[in-house]
Amino acid sequence: MSEIVSKITLDKKANKNSFQRLYNKNGWFFVLPAVVLVSLFMIYPIINSLWMSMHSGRGVIVNFVGFDNVIRLFNDPVFIKALSNTFIFLIVQVPMMVLLSLALSSCLNSPNLKFVGFFRLAIFLPCVTSLVAYSILFKSMFSYDGIMNSFLIWVGIISDPIPWLSDPFWAKVTIIIAITWRWTGYNMIFFLSAMQNIDKSIYEAARIDGVSPIKQFFFITVPLLKPIILFTSVMSTIGTLQLFDEVMNITAGGPGIETLTLSMYIYDLSFKFVPNFGYAATVSYVIVFFAAIFAMLQFRVARDK
Repeated sequence: MSEIVSKITLDKKANKNSFQRLYNKNGWFFVLPAVVLVSLFMIYPIINSLWMSMHSGRGVIVNFVGFDNVIRLFNDPVFIKALSNTFIFLIVQVPMMVLLSLALSSCLNSPNLKFVGFFRLAIFLPCVTSLVAYSILFKSMFSYDGIMNSFLIWVGIISDPIPWLSDPFWAKVTIIIAITWRWTGYNMIFFLSAMQNIDKSIYEAARIDGVSPIKQFFFITVPLLKPIILFTSVMSTIGTLQLFDEVMNITAGGPGIETLTLSMYIYDLSFKFVPNFGYAATVSYVIVFFAAIFAMLQFRVARDK
């Protein structure tokens, strides 16, 4: 009897193992197309661009130079200027946009606000507009004789037009205003969605204990939104490091190179100047490096104690 039981047990294990092998094989067949596409369009370009960054030359005529392109970065004044411009946009715009998104989402989450659907749509709508279309619109609005200067003079805030696009400081301000207008609503949706999923009983208990709305916001809402704050901060940081469309269409990197960003410099190295794809690939890995560094710092700051 025991021999029969052990034989049945062995047969069941064999059938289970054969089924498991078949299941794994079928699973690989299902994921194979996705693996091939990811390898072809993501993994291969990443490896190829890393290898390309070790070459230098005009067009397709390149020579292996090792890490000479990295050394060249430190002696390239245009790269250093593009890096500093990108950092200015990053340091100023990202915290301002995240805080503004958080404040707007808190206001739009109020149950007493009328026409809440209209306001949510109005704030979110800019992020679905065309990048080129809204950039050209901002360029027209902030021109020397544009509607922005006309409005500021009409209300008496300024007496002479502001050179929004021809002054280095005001050109950066224009870019920051444009980016903030475009992406604030995008981040606001994440905050608003997270706020609506917070248990209302937490706020009811806080009100019973006499906690003011301001303290509820800072000691209940903000701590519970920490994962969303981390997500929006990381994504906004990566997006700002890759900033290209607004600068290209509003200021074209000007005046001079005062608003030139790393992504725009990569474009110039690849298509505008004498093509040097190897050096352009090296600059692109600078963006990857700083994106990873800032992401790790933000994860470290936001981690639970």
